[in-house]
Amino acid sequence: MMSDFSYLYALDLLGTFVFAISGLLTAAEKRFDLFGATVIALVTALGGGTIRDMLIGSLPVGWMSNLHYLYAVVAGILLAWIFKKYVERLRRTLFLFDTIGIGIFTIVGLQKTLNYEISPIIAVIMGTTSAVFGGVVRDILIGEVPLIFRKEIYATACLLGGLSYLLLSTLPWSRDWAASITVLLIIAIRLLAVRNKWSLPRVE
Repeated sequence: MMSDFSYLYALDLLGTFVFAISGLLTAAEKRFDLFGATVIALVTALGGGTIRDMLIGSLPVGWMSNLHYLYAVVAGILLAWIFKKYVERLRRTLFLFDTIGIGIFTIVGLQKTLNYEISPIIAVIMGTTSAVFGGVVRDILIGEVPLIFRKEIYATACLLGGLSYLLLSTLPWSRDWAASITVLLIIAIRLLAVRNKWSLPRVE
């Protein structure tokens, strides 16, 4: 069994990888060139974590002090670019990678904030920030209304998952299990919300 740190670190790299794929596929749908698509992939994968680290005072931010994050982004970009024709045939590919990414980044961001001895409630907010704000910047850059400002269950799934993680962490099992269960819970909430068309009420 890996330590809590190494397990969360592996999750962080995985989340960075899948968000880079999500970003590049989004750019491909908009027919960006390779440079533009790379910028979108970088922003999607690293934007949320950068904002979180700046807010909690973790400087320099993660990807600037550890090149493995950039390697994960490059790997995601290359994989998505090389196999773009295949993944574009799968209508739900982009959605799937985005959903996996928010599940992972919620827990990684939450736990990193807790490691700085910041309030658990603020940690849940920072976990959600990690998960969704890369997508916010991505959507702004491509000219879309960010998903968290629409009626879909998106950031709400992260908030619910973060609160669940705080509860599960108090039980007599390792944080590895708590993290894994919470990631799956966030993914399940998001998938069920889209399938059943759950949404928050609009302000009218």
